[in-house]
Amino acid sequence: MRVEKSASNFTLSSYKTDLSQFFAFLSQKKGINPEEVGVELISHNSVRKYLAQMQEKGLSRATMARKLAALRSFIKFLCRENILADNPIAAVSTPKQERKLPRFLYTREIDLLMNAPDLSMAAGKRDRAILETLYASGLRVSELTNLDKPDIDFGEDYIKVLGKGGKERIVPLGSKAREALLLYLQQGRVYLEAKGQASPALFLNKNGQRLSTRSIRNIINKYVETIAINQKVSPHTLRHSFATHLLNNGADLRSVQELLGHVKLSTTQIYTHLSREKIKDIHQQTHPRR
Repeated sequence: MRVEKSASNFTLSSYKTDLSQFFAFLSQKKGINPEEVGVELISHNSVRKYLAQMQEKGLSRATMARKLAALRSFIKFLCRENILADNPIAAVSTPKQERKLPRFLYTREIDLLMNAPDLSMAAGKRDRAILETLYASGLRVSELTNLDKPDIDFGEDYIKVLGKGGKERIVPLGSKAREALLLYLQQGRVYLEAKGQASPALFLNKNGQRLSTRSIRNIINKYVETIAINQKVSPHTLRHSFATHLLNNGADLRSVQELLGHVKLSTTQIYTHLSREKIKDIHQQTHPRR
């Protein structure tokens, strides 16, 4: 997974946990140590019982589907390496997903959030640049924290992003994000950089080192509390808002897919439901015989 699929450390850790839990389930059922579990114990029936146990424990369908996906990937690997002659769980159905519409912010809420940081402080200049960049580009939080200074091209107004699976894409910057980034780089970053060793990272913490994804979440939480938005807002909420606002204003689905770095168009299609909800709301509010 690391070499061939360029999987992140987080993905590797999650898959390892998911597989270890399945082996622990099998070992408990058979009264043996997890290390003694052999491929002969992996069957359609044993996996169905594992799914049933997870359901009894109250795990969500999304969690169950992810754990099953990790197991499917592992079984396919065993088949490819001729450790298994055929796939014993090929007929196991994935739990049907409850597709939740992603949360997003309205443009008025976006404006409030962008104006929340105190631009008289170096950290405030940095935070404004973070918020504007997330909303302008639709980046994942991990993509944002991995940005280095050379990844921003102010001449062409784009950001070079290294996405999932090590896939690179180019995303437009936008005038507001450009303005905020320039202010941060010219008047804010230098004060943060002076507190640590030289780092190529675009966004630095108070010690002059690269900001973590948790730090980005904490920054957003701080400003959400300041402006009293009555909903949970994460870095991904800004990504959802980016996609929703583009589609609501006439962007085509294929372009939004490219900007978000989605491999499958079906992943992007969930945002069309948001657009339909908006159309329904407008109809409800304006039609005389609603």
